[in-house]
Amino acid sequence: MTLFDELRRVVETGARAVVLTVVAGEPLGAKLLVREDGTTAGDGPAELAELAPAALRRGRSHEIALEDRRVLADVYGPPTRLLVYGAVDTADALCAAAKLLGWHTIVADARSSFATRERMPHADELLVTWPEETLEHVRPDLGTAVVLLTHDDKFDLPMIKGTLETEAFYIGLLGSRRNQERRRELLLADGVSEAELDRISGPCGLDIGADSPTETALSILAEILAQRAGRSGGALRRSKHRIHAEPVPDKK
Repeated sequence: MTLFDELRRVVETGARAVVLTVVAGEPLGAKLLVREDGTTAGDGPAELAELAPAALRRGRSHEIALEDRRVLADVYGPPTRLLVYGAVDTADALCAAAKLLGWHTIVADARSSFATRERMPHADELLVTWPEETLEHVRPDLGTAVVLLTHDDKFDLPMIKGTLETEAFYIGLLGSRRNQERRRELLLADGVSEAELDRISGPCGLDIGADSPTETALSILAEILAQRAGRSGGALRRSKHRIHAEPVPDKK
């Protein structure tokens, strides 16, 4: 089976994979397809497979600069998913904005009076489920961003702890700095490590002076995009990076 056949199977089944092509250096033009489960196909150097997890987590095609070569990472997979727990106004605003990016949106809440289609018209999926049920149904992966909006420990704590056990590429929490620290102490006492908690963005969003639900949604989505691209989210006029996404240096 050719590399093209392998890639076609990935696309047809809605799976996730990356094709790594050597565009500078040796062996020039060699390609390695790496699936999400780590299996490979193609004639590219086997060591290129080590680049796949980070490339897949980034979620879009980009170049990677290594010491002796440059590699083009063509990423294939289903649309990015946004899971929002807490069917409040900001949740629907997040869904409306994320749909403009082509993302698949999911809103969940255990409160049936909150999780209604009238309140959440822009959600692709609407779940009336507790945190554990939500995570079991959605199964966040490296193509999933998760945002918690409930401000209630009985929802927040199990949702945070459960999400940290997944490969979600972004975990964001609304709430004051004082409340963030309080939740952090509770999670540490419950056995969650400092390293795990460092994955959390809380308070989530970029500092743009957001006030309304729509502005807050834009702030959060901007941070999700920046984090996924390895950017800080600061003003472009002060940035030393290129305006558009640039090659990601190898961190070895």
